Amino acid sequence: MCALPLHLWTLILAFRDLSWLTDRTNAWDAVGVLCYGLLFAFLESVVVFLAASLLGFLTPPRWEPKRRFAVLSIVVLVMSLWAMVSQLFFLMNVHVPGAIIAFLVRSGHPARLLYAGVLTVVGASFVVPGVLVVRPGRGTGVMTGLIDRLGLLATFYLVFDVAALVIVVIRNL
Repeated sequence: MCALPLHLWTLILAFRDLSWLTDRTNAWDAVGVLCYGLLFAFLESVVVFLAASLLGFLTPPRWEPKRRFAVLSIVVLVMSLWAMVSQLFFLMNVHVPGAIIAFLVRSGHPARLLYAGVLTVVGASFVVPGVLVVRPGRGTGVMTGLIDRLGLLATFYLVFDVAALVIVVIRNL
């Protein structure tokens, strides 16, 4: 699950830029850029996996492995989605509306309101799915089924990483 969102986002960004890159140089250079992106996504996936593994030591030992895996997968997926959203706002050049900025300035404590709002939204996006999985019931089963289905796609992305490594090695020889 650590590899899936990072590779998916890398492929989305690469295919977004592929047309102007092939116009600027050639198709082989565009493939090379895509392969470097996939290798970087693989390294990011390893770092996220190590962080999630360390975070797994903080889960209660009485939880069964499926529940631990489901909770850690939710943390990784939500964290990745927030990273994608923040990058998407930058790429699309989205700005905070002037009315919101004016409200924050008039409040007298704009930083406090901004941090409280962000903490509320981001915290809820982690806590709500986490609680649904942690509670006894269908949450763990649903998340485990989703992980099983998405695991095949993540494995497919790791096969792309091997191909990317081969292409990068060939390009640099």
